[in-house]
Amino acid sequence: MRRLALATLLAALAATPAAAEIKRVGPETSPISSAVVVPAGYDMIYVSGIVPPVINPDAPAGTPREFGDTKTQTIGVIERIKAILESQGASLGDVVMMRVLLVGDPALGGQMDFAGMMEGYRQFFANAEQPNRPARITSQITGLVAPGMMVEIEVQAAVKPK
Repeated sequence: MRRLALATLLAALAATPAAAEIKRVGPETSPISSAVVVPAGYDMIYVSGIVPPVINPDAPAGTPREFGDTKTQTIGVIERIKAILESQGASLGDVVMMRVLLVGDPALGGQMDFAGMMEGYRQFFANAEQPNRPARITSQITGLVAPGMMVEIEVQAAVKPK
């Protein structure tokens, strides 16, 4: 009886297909994917919109100096996201979708600093150390939860169950 149960279990495991790999669509030269296909069987992690940490507590509250420029804020936000993902057993390499919200930079006449965001982004994505290229949207908005904040990012990550 035990042999029959063991044989049945082994046959079931052998018949279970391995989880397919995540597929990233789009040119390899692009810092983002045009699309990301997550096959069935992956666990999804949804990270809420994360805002930048205060980097200069002596700066006047509600000023960009309190949080830094767009590049600095992007780096701070992605570092926070990285810590959240790692607390769940995931990494930035597991990110499949990213939404970036940018407030216009007063130093740029109220225009979003897309180049600054990309400088920060490229330290974590689409590089030799971490080649993942999530699908992404970047939008300019009028404001965030606190004056001086110019970056908010939310992500979804997909990980194979262990």
